[in-house]
Amino acid sequence: MNVRIDDVDRKILGELQRDASQSLDEIAARIGSSKTPVWNRIRKLRDAGVIRQQTVLLDAEVLGFEACFFVLIRTSAHEAEWQAAFLRALRDRPEVQEAHRLAGDIDYILKVRVKNARAYDVFYQALISEVRVHNVTALLSMEEIKSTTMLPL
Repeated sequence: MNVRIDDVDRKILGELQRDASQSLDEIAARIGSSKTPVWNRIRKLRDAGVIRQQTVLLDAEVLGFEACFFVLIRTSAHEAEWQAAFLRALRDRPEVQEAHRLAGDIDYILKVRVKNARAYDVFYQALISEVRVHNVTALLSMEEIKSTTMLPL
C-alpha cells in the first residue's frame, strides 16, 4: 500500500519514535495540532504499515544481558532447504536480536545478546547442531557507542 507522508505525519512519527507512551493530547500539543486529526493520522499510518508496532525498550545490561556479540557467518550451502532451516533456527532463538543477509564475503551477520561468554557458547553450540555453517566468527562488543531504533525523518 502506498501512503503519502507529509510534514505533519513526520512530526507525529518523530514524537512516537521519541516516546510512544505519550497521550494523543501531548503529541497534538507538541506538533501544534488537535487530538482528533492526530488520531486519524496515526490510524492511517498504522493501516498503511508505516507504524508496525509499539513496544518498550528494555535495558539489557540492567537485566543481566551484559554480552553483545556480532556473529559473522559464512556458509557453503545456499539451497532453499538449508536457508529455511537456518532462518527457522534464528527465529526460534530469542538471543538473536537482529539478523541480516549480506552481500560480499560474509553471508549473514547476527546481533546476539546474552548474559556472558558461556551463554554465547551455549547459543553457538545449539545453532551449529541444527544447521551446517562453513565459518563462524564472533566479535564481542566492548562498548555500545550508539544504539537507536529512530529513523532520521
